[in-house]
Amino acid sequence: MTAGLVRYHETGGFHFVTFSCHGRRPYLASPEARDLFEQSLELMRVRYDFVVCGYVLMPEHVHLLLGEPRRVLLSKALQAVKLSVAKRRPEVPFWLARYHDFNVRNPHKREEKLHYMHWNPVRRGLVERPEEWRWSSFNHYATGFRGAVEIESEWTAARRDRAAVGTHVSESRHGAPGVVGES
Repeated sequence: MTAGLVRYHETGGFHFVTFSCHGRRPYLASPEARDLFEQSLELMRVRYDFVVCGYVLMPEHVHLLLGEPRRVLLSKALQAVKLSVAKRRPEVPFWLARYHDFNVRNPHKREEKLHYMHWNPVRRGLVERPEEWRWSSFNHYATGFRGAVEIESEWTAARRDRAAVGTHVSESRHGAPGVVGES
């Protein structure tokens, strides 16, 4: 255990989380490995009922901006994500055991962390513009694109509101049309 490490959980806030592949090796360098991580993150998001506000997958590390899970502590949900990936990859060990967690307490800090994450592939020279990096939440924020991981944002909230209105309208009047443009 790292001396002096203190984690503040069950605060109802967001957490900016970073964790790395074992030895900072580029185990997430392939599109297949990054796609697997996205699948695992989405599966655990649903299973443990937590919100993903943003993410970026880099060749040797991951940044996540998450809400706290409703069913378990954040550490358990992250352990499940990491284990889900590690069990389906040949690299052993796959992850470093620890993760870095920063409590995000206000909207300004949330925006700062999203900007940092989304521009990380550009700063590293992996792409020229953040929208070119498929394995992040940038395109969701820019366009509302529904990627492999559901991102909690104004786009998602508006989509949920439109679906609720469409359901209400169609249930209240037999034969009433649903929301136009939703699929």
